[in-house]
Amino acid sequence: MQSNDVVIIGAGIVGLATAYNLAQEYPDKSILVLEKENQVAQHQTGHNSGVLHSGIYYKPGSLKAINCREGKKTMEAFCEKQGIPFKRCGKVIVAVDAGEQERLGALYDRGQANGVDCTLIDQARLRELEPHVAGLQAIHVRETGIVDYRQVCERLAAILAERGHRVMTGARVVGIKEYATEVVVQCPQAEFHTRYAVNCAGLYSDRITALGGSTPPARIIPFRGEYYEIKPEAAHVCNALIYPVADPRFPFLGVHFTRMISGHVECGPNAVFAFAREGYRKTDLNLGELLSNLTFPGFIRMTARYWRTGVGEMWRSLSKPAFVKALQRLIPDIRDEYLVPAAAGVRAQAVTAEGNLLDDFAFCETARIVNVINAPSPAATASLSIGKSVVEKLAKRFYK
Repeated sequence: MQSNDVVIIGAGIVGLATAYNLAQEYPDKSILVLEKENQVAQHQTGHNSGVLHSGIYYKPGSLKAINCREGKKTMEAFCEKQGIPFKRCGKVIVAVDAGEQERLGALYDRGQANGVDCTLIDQARLRELEPHVAGLQAIHVRETGIVDYRQVCERLAAILAERGHRVMTGARVVGIKEYATEVVVQCPQAEFHTRYAVNCAGLYSDRITALGGSTPPARIIPFRGEYYEIKPEAAHVCNALIYPVADPRFPFLGVHFTRMISGHVECGPNAVFAFAREGYRKTDLNLGELLSNLTFPGFIRMTARYWRTGVGEMWRSLSKPAFVKALQRLIPDIRDEYLVPAAAGVRAQAVTAEGNLLDDFAFCETARIVNVINAPSPAATASLSIGKSVVEKLAKRFYK
């Protein structure tokens, strides 16, 4: 029998940030992080575009807005202290027609309400920043940055090890039993007794919640984000980050351009329904997961409501010319021959039984388990702040 004060399930950036905050605040507590893969940051974190988001998009007062603003400052300070490269490169959010200008103005107001360092700029200034971009007006978000979140996770894991805590890889959780005085977390190779458990399982957060005996408030529906990389000889068309004005009905930010911390430029994503929770390729299929999602009432209602948008995303997934046409709304100079396929990511999108997309961060708690139910973008930016919030939830239980 192995006993710990806290077991954290999932060694993505939210799980590791939670463990790091816990080790900072309670150095006397023993911490074990369980990860089913053989390395940390193998799923959403490791397939992340690396943007340090400013918080401009999120409803003022929401958990996303609060944690993104605080998390960005904390993440930058952590990277500076640990010698992890990051860059405040800025980004432009571009209105390409008059219809988008009204939404751009509303987005600017939201940014001001959230305390974001941003400015409305005209076409001339936009062309100074991004000479190849077509647009009537834009928001220049000066403080947006880029970083490698996988590198952040590797450093977080190393710090935990240095302080005597464990990150156990190859440890898939298959059962959770909550008792009055402890939680027993079961893996094929061993079971772990702990006073408290935290579920940061990302794409499987709802499944882990159910294993612990709770009913998750939403189902995780996987959406694959498909990207292209711009060949080096054409990468000069994008200096930093270029985004469209997002459709306010969806939590996705639209097809955009991102200059990564490595220097190469990616564009995308398409947001298409994935046939597996870890379906990074179009051919990836988990029949059980697929059938379960297709018959989930929330998925059926969501599809009925947004099928036109879904068809458009699927068409761009199947047709490179259609994808290029979407990119040309922002950068008319983009050509098919400039683009090569890049690695895809999968977004863990929580969907309620009513078919609503759960937009804000969300938790589900019992006496001894804290489940992080929904932590999509900007969770990587916000991770150290989310981790601090989870530790505050645990602290209320420590001394009861």
